[in-house]
Amino acid sequence: MRVLLHGLLHLLYPAACHVCHAVVPAGSGPFCSDCLSALIGDRASTCPRCASTIGPYTDVASGCPHCRSEPFAFDKAVRLGPYEGVLRDVVLRLKHLQGEGLAEMIGTLWAEKRLNQLQALGAEVVVPVPLHWWRRWQRGYNQSEALARGLAHRLGLPCRPRWLRRIRNTPLQTQQSAAARRENVHKAFQCRARTVTNHAVLLVDDVMATGSTVNEAAVALRRAGAPRVVVAVLGRSHASIQPGQPVDSW
Repeated sequence: MRVLLHGLLHLLYPAACHVCHAVVPAGSGPFCSDCLSALIGDRASTCPRCASTIGPYTDVASGCPHCRSEPFAFDKAVRLGPYEGVLRDVVLRLKHLQGEGLAEMIGTLWAEKRLNQLQALGAEVVVPVPLHWWRRWQRGYNQSEALARGLAHRLGLPCRPRWLRRIRNTPLQTQQSAAARRENVHKAFQCRARTVTNHAVLLVDDVMATGSTVNEAAVALRRAGAPRVVVAVLGRSHASIQPGQPVDSW
């Protein structure tokens, strides 16, 4: 009877993919096979320091050509995929209140499909990049926090969104050049207390362009006593970002 009831419910209310809304078989999960493949199908070689796409023979001993001269405060960076196609569409959808449930699903999927990679980072706590309280109120939620909750739950790690806060409501990063982005977020973050001391932190954001935002957040965490900060971003954009392009979460 339970199986029959489940089948009847599926006929009346067929499950739909949470990305493209195509009908999916009952019990197959929240995403269709095409969207699932697009979300987790990143097979490109990436820089272990900044998560940029690199060639197969690139020397990354000191970082790739994109980040070699950058004095990052974080130790490593990983991504779910490049900021393009389906993943780009998902990131843009997450910037609206209706995307909160989708963000948690994506975070859980990310942890399930990249479990070994994420566990190898050795993080002890998950901290999302925060929004300024005014922007969070306007948006209704913080997409990076929802992603972090999904990741933390599957990884079995505590999620601490209040350990880091944004203390300046700066102009959108998408309106800035690469150099201006660094200055725009300078000293924009602060740890609420020294609770981060002796904790290796997995810092989570939705997208990384120049790395200015996650780097400045990592600076605040390191100053508060975090011995190690590793970054996980949903989408990693190409290095050549032009002002006005819809990339950054700010």
